[in-house]
Amino acid sequence: MKHFISAGLGITAGFASALALFPAAQAADYTGYRGLDLFREALQRVRTDYVRPVNDPELISAAIQGMVSSLDPHSSYMDPKEAEDMQIQTSGRFGGVGLEVTQENGLMKVVSAMDDTPASHAGIKSGDFIAAIDGVSMQGVALNDAVEKMRGPERSQVTLSILRSGEKQPFQVTMTRAVIPVQSVKAEIRGDVGYIHIISFSENADAGVRKAIADFNAKLGPNLRGYVIDLRNNPGGLLDQAIRVSSDFLNNGVVVSTRGRNPQDTERFDVHGSGDLTGGKPMEVLVNGGTASAAEILAGAQQDHHRAAIIGETSFGKGSVQTIIPLGGREGGALRLTTARYYTPSGRSIQAVGITPDVAISNLTGKEWTEHKAEMRSEASLPGHLEPENGQKRLDSTPVRPDEGKKYDDFQLAYAVDRLDGKLTAAGLPHQQTASAETH
Repeated sequence: MKHFISAGLGITAGFASALALFPAAQAADYTGYRGLDLFREALQRVRTDYVRPVNDPELISAAIQGMVSSLDPHSSYMDPKEAEDMQIQTSGRFGGVGLEVTQENGLMKVVSAMDDTPASHAGIKSGDFIAAIDGVSMQGVALNDAVEKMRGPERSQVTLSILRSGEKQPFQVTMTRAVIPVQSVKAEIRGDVGYIHIISFSENADAGVRKAIADFNAKLGPNLRGYVIDLRNNPGGLLDQAIRVSSDFLNNGVVVSTRGRNPQDTERFDVHGSGDLTGGKPMEVLVNGGTASAAEILAGAQQDHHRAAIIGETSFGKGSVQTIIPLGGREGGALRLTTARYYTPSGRSIQAVGITPDVAISNLTGKEWTEHKAEMRSEASLPGHLEPENGQKRLDSTPVRPDEGKKYDDFQLAYAVDRLDGKLTAAGLPHQQTASAETH
């Protein structure tokens, strides 16, 4: 079974009485099987009296979902299609068109079309807006939901309505989906600093990080000053990949430990492999409120081992581990069940607390933060979240912010690079006087 840790936040309602779906040996704990009788009665009433016919698989699926999703925000039932999609997500390959998108003014905006993909062959350009997918308007649709609509089986078709600057009317582009490799890691050289952006912890994350480090060494050699590891908006992924990537920057010690319901479920995961691949070069790790789960494991390990400075904003605070448990063969779907909490090397639980940065830096001015703070979420804001241990509280330090009216391409990244370049002599220096980010 895979241990999967990610900040998936969907909550679906169902039958609260679905506890009766436990196997009979467990249901026997309920005096007189009252729970089972109650479920059977409800099932029969829905079968006979609901306004439209419903089949048993549909009802059973909803019942299981209701049972599991009531436990915490990260436990859920996946039907066979959803379970298959999960495998695709973590394998690093999916059927799609090859677009990198963001959201602007309530619509999807194209950042880039990946080379040699259906989108690039169809002539979709950076700056295009996607107004509709298969005739359904994307105005106001959540970005993740809109992205899912573009994905689908290989060789299936999808039609996008495109708004382009200079064109008076939207135009339609129909493409045939192809298998698109998910890019878990992006890397580039910034001056004499190696920048590694880990987007998610899918099955190819460690390979991507190792390749980036090797490329930096080949190009810069001894002139390489240090590394910036960007974990911002990384929702997590596979536990084993978080451990492998953490081990790429450490020589020894604990990466993370997990503790389940029973003492015998406690596991400790140590650094493995050939040791710190960077040779001990200085390192900064960028985090923000979207840094969650597996990404927080990496940040917490580097912080506790004093290997890197953590820069940015307090992370999301998802300190739990989900295990994917197949049900009933290929036709039964799977449970995504919270089975343990995880702890950083020093024994910290960051559940509903998050990783507090060593240096608090924000990309938002004070005015922008005030305007957007109602939209910001963390584990502690999710209904039904696991409570933090020992009465811990989330700490959101007051960050250094950019000047009002002056926009940076990336204020946090500029700060981290400047620190490694020696342009900042103290963490508390006003960044707006020293950062070298280009303004626009």
